[in-house]
Amino acid sequence: MAAGKLVDDVQESIRNRLPSAEAFEQYHSAKERQYPYYRIYVRNYIIFYVVIDDVMEVRRIVYSRRNISKEI
Repeated sequence: MAAGKLVDDVQESIRNRLPSAEAFEQYHSAKERQYPYYRIYVRNYIIFYVVIDDVMEVRRIVYSRRNISKEI
């Protein structure tokens, strides 16, 4: 049940972000990227996504206590 609730929360957060996906601060990663990453915080997780044309593409979902700067 807990996993199902987390999935529901992630999906809801992504749907809520869709209308203004690029209106939030970009995440500046150590790697050079073609498309900038954006973040959504859901519970103890961070959803990283990019916007390509009019498509919001989720790239990673990472546990927030990890060393994100080394992974992203």
